[in-house]
Amino acid sequence: MKPLVADVNAIPPVRCPCGWARRAFAGAPGAPASVHRTEILADARTHYHKVQTETYYVLECEPGAAIELDGETVPVAVGTAVMIPPGVRHRAVGRMTILNVVVPPFDEADEWFD
Repeated sequence: MKPLVADVNAIPPVRCPCGWARRAFAGAPGAPASVHRTEILADARTHYHKVQTETYYVLECEPGAAIELDGETVPVAVGTAVMIPPGVRHRAVGRMTILNVVVPPFDEADEWFD
């Protein structure tokens, strides 16, 4: 595999359970991960993944922002990283912008709701 470069600002945003995501490398053959900048608009919809691990890194957020993990609310601030293994029901609470590293790369078929 050759190195890949993505201008995340140039990637069109797509709607997701959290808000709007700009997804780099999700469709790149052989890529071990995808990287998303996600603008979380307000309280996101609870969801989980059966295969993918997500790591959220908070770039910016409003006071009181949090991540809900299997019903437990965890406060977050700029610089917080949260690793979310498969099977953990999760959602963002409050407005924030995150960098989301998804392993293996994001696949819409692995987005589940109760």
